[in-house]
Amino acid sequence: MSLHRGAAPHHGDENELRRLAMNPFLGEADPLGGMTEAPPRHRMPAGPLPPATAYQLVHDELMLDGNARLNLATFVTTWMEPQAGVLMAECRDKNMIDKDEYPRTAELERRCVAMLADLWHAPDPQAAVGCSTTGSSEACMLAGMAMKRRWAQKNADRYPSREARPNLVMGANVQVCWEKFCTFWEVEARLVPMDGSRFHMDAASAVELCDENTIGVVAVLGSTFDGSYEPVADICAALDALQDGTGLDIPVHVDGASGGMIAPFLDEDLMWDFRLPRVASINTSGHKYGLVYPGVGWALWRSAEQLPEELVFRVNYLGGDMPTFALNFSRPGAQVVAQYYTFLRLGREGYRAVQQAARDVARGLAERIEAMGDFRLLTRGDQLPVFAFTTAPDVTAFDVFDVSRRLRERGWLVPAYTFPANREDLSVLRIVCRNGFSADLAALLVEDLNRLLPELRNQPHPLGTDESKATAFHH
Repeated sequence: MSLHRGAAPHHGDENELRRLAMNPFLGEADPLGGMTEAPPRHRMPAGPLPPATAYQLVHDELMLDGNARLNLATFVTTWMEPQAGVLMAECRDKNMIDKDEYPRTAELERRCVAMLADLWHAPDPQAAVGCSTTGSSEACMLAGMAMKRRWAQKNADRYPSREARPNLVMGANVQVCWEKFCTFWEVEARLVPMDGSRFHMDAASAVELCDENTIGVVAVLGSTFDGSYEPVADICAALDALQDGTGLDIPVHVDGASGGMIAPFLDEDLMWDFRLPRVASINTSGHKYGLVYPGVGWALWRSAEQLPEELVFRVNYLGGDMPTFALNFSRPGAQVVAQYYTFLRLGREGYRAVQQAARDVARGLAERIEAMGDFRLLTRGDQLPVFAFTTAPDVTAFDVFDVSRRLRERGWLVPAYTFPANREDLSVLRIVCRNGFSADLAALLVEDLNRLLPELRNQPHPLGTDESKATAFHH
């Protein structure tokens, strides 16, 4: 059964509408030839269409999608250089998993892992273990599996048993993939709730939930809710103290889906990566601030000891011995090639310039929105180039959902959503500034917001929203 249901077909004049659904000029030669009826939508057509006709039908329908460049909800890269697009087109038919058939693509993946290991200060970048994935969600699943298996090996004398149920400690602000991991792999999710103005997990709250069944602590370098960094070094120090007092040795995984490609360039002195001995693994999204089209992610472990060998499958595939650790098998090599291209193209200084520009746009835009007087900033874009804001205390005529809805009329996708426990009372707007969202575009957003505010201020009250339809774009 499909998870996505289309609208029910209309009756009555449906046949007439279907007859008129196609532009006669889509015919290759005779504008009237064979163009009496558009193909069915919910079953395979009886016969083929000319390629130009099929293209135009799909193209026209996709025009109703939003403009990706104006989507300030998503962290995902929406612009790359044309040369990167050409490379991706050249590699889209290569099955990434077939390393024997495509050894150079496999070599580029290996180089990317080594570059990330060096960037994240692995003790021995050449000994660090890592792999590409379809995105951070898969990377997080792999890291979680490794943590659970290492914990199970250490507790083989009592696991599995009713008394030993593994748990994972993390903040309520984690991406939903971590909750999926806990559900899929039967791990208790121990979520640190938000508290007052603390919108992510801190060291004390993390340690408080740890016990002998804790497989690890997930620290988020760049919360999707507000763009803030969790204090990874403080969390590691608190876990060091816990080990000194109890003997519990609990590893830390850093979910650097976004911050893993921001902090190394803009916050070089921030201790969050493999410089901290307790950090066992890190993931990032190449298709977020890694500056590659979706979907590619990366998972790295400090050393081979952190990734149990039994999780790595060695497959005799098409004549070669192929080690693999993945939830997916076949996938295109295009995104991995694009990641290597971007590393090669920009280098450290290029990445620093791109990420600094994004942060400058975010900070400048946050200041201009704050200056309007109608909004209160929760964050300022000075960690991730992301900031969250809500309406000022004295604003009663409109709410964040009204603002989001009105901006959508101008083409801007700015999500409005409610925070999780214990701050369900707080609804916010969030803006993600990515490469390609320039200062000029930010100025246009401010102009549109200023144009809408007089009308919003004149409302008698917020128009209200169906909470089930609120735009919770925290991915």
